[in-house]
Amino acid sequence: MPKAVRYDEYGGVEVLKVVDVPQPEPGPGQVLVQVKAASINPGEAKIREGLLAGRWPSTFPSGQGSDLAGVVAAVGPDVTAFHPGDEVLGWTDNRASQAEYVVTEATDLTARPAGVPWPVAGSLYVAGATAYGAIHAVSLTAGDTLVVAGAAGGVGSITVQLAKHVGATVIGLASEPNHEWLRGHGVIPVSYGDGVEDRIRAAAPGGTADAFIDTVGGDYVQIALDLGVAPARVDTIANFAAVKKFGVKAEGNAAGASTANLADLAKLIAAGEIEVPIAATYPLDQVQDAYRELAAGHTHGKIVLIP
Repeated sequence: MPKAVRYDEYGGVEVLKVVDVPQPEPGPGQVLVQVKAASINPGEAKIREGLLAGRWPSTFPSGQGSDLAGVVAAVGPDVTAFHPGDEVLGWTDNRASQAEYVVTEATDLTARPAGVPWPVAGSLYVAGATAYGAIHAVSLTAGDTLVVAGAAGGVGSITVQLAKHVGATVIGLASEPNHEWLRGHGVIPVSYGDGVEDRIRAAAPGGTADAFIDTVGGDYVQIALDLGVAPARVDTIANFAAVKKFGVKAEGNAAGASTANLADLAKLIAAGEIEVPIAATYPLDQVQDAYRELAAGHTHGKIVLIP
């Protein structure tokens, strides 16, 4: 029987287990994918811990994961866009991608370009769509100065590259070990910690910024406003209380979620114009260890499960 990640109650990584499950069968409009890679994301950990139960409750036993890449194993009735053997990437909305097989909607898949490695292909949806949504939310255009908090993380590392692709000047907040990577991608690195606002001002042309994307939380929305960034050009994916308090935006994955955006991103990666750093890969049965590394923080890029 195929294996899948499950948990039966809210809790820490210790509630995660890998169990045998019935072979999924695709229905009308659906595709069965043999998963080659499925990345993990901070939101999944928060859902599993029960921290987002008011917005996204779990039903038990619960699966986990949205991102996926793999090979089409079977298609349901009426599916003509894909055939068994096709290599695809995409997502599932059913918290089910951390598994050997997953059924998803054909409309949530796109072809995997040959130049996109499996771990990267299986990491694109959540972080990539979130980055697209955030860039759109702050109305970024060529010549703008953008500050990104969490610039070397899974979402941030894609966001800064998309911003450079637009033609913006990008200031990336990150820990010292990640500064070299940021410089190599045309990003001005700034360290976290006390005095970060002053360091941003010193790094920014003209001492100010036009837009700010916060992937971390904490005080970064307040710092953005203190820098003079208009609330309409501040986007946070981590501090939802600030949205109501300050009138900033909270557009992320949902705003950027489309197979068109995903295909676009995959093409940029295949062409070598954007890189998705892979911090680590784990076999499926080491899912607890994968989430422990994620929880430790300061991960550069994505952590990926390989079923």
